Amino acid sequence: MERIDEIGFGGYRLIQNPDYFCYGVDAVLLASSAGEKLKEGMRVCDLGTGNGIIPLIFESKCKVKISALELQDDVADLAQRNFKLNGLEDMIELVRGNVTDYTAPEAFDLIVSNPPYFQEGANIISDGDIKRVARHEICGTLEDFMACAARNLKDNGRFYMIHRPARIIDIAQLGRKYKLEPKALRMISPSAGEVPNLMIVEFVKNGGRELKILEPKYVYENKKENIYSDYINEIYLRR
Repeated sequence: MERIDEIGFGGYRLIQNPDYFCYGVDAVLLASSAGEKLKEGMRVCDLGTGNGIIPLIFESKCKVKISALELQDDVADLAQRNFKLNGLEDMIELVRGNVTDYTAPEAFDLIVSNPPYFQEGANIISDGDIKRVARHEICGTLEDFMACAARNLKDNGRFYMIHRPARIIDIAQLGRKYKLEPKALRMISPSAGEVPNLMIVEFVKNGGRELKILEPKYVYENKKENIYSDYINEIYLRR
């Protein structure tokens, strides 16, 4: 059953359907990191937009030209309704398609992606085809997403991706293969002292070879009591 949530960014609201895939902290972490480099008038793309949460956050930060790519028709319809709900259907272009063959008519300054984390057949299998496609590399592999970013990015453009640390070697190798040079890496842990379970990587197309390791962050100050860290409260604009 659908619901409408306040997202806390720009007064925007979001239609969500738990039978699909509701957005989580991953999307906000990614949007916050990439959002630091947004400048008015930039051409920006979200590969695998889902319900459209990242374009909405971007639009709340800066007036940019956003394209939102989504493969699954039902999910694309939901994203389009979210853009219309917030009066942004003329500001955000919904593109139906797959990263395997998407080529935009004009290259982007910045691209972001929260791709499926798991290889097909690995880890937990989600119920329902929509959730399975969102979480598993069924219709697009990690390489497909990174190749798509490289194909559609301007020279010296930036690509931001959130993923699991277990794929760090694959990500670094693919980055070099597609001339996406890793420039910054931030590890994210569930709580202080825990092993990181997420990472955000910033790439620059045809960038120089130097990687900066950023200060690690964590999500919860107290996970049992559901108390978020100062970092999470800051990126959710709660402080």
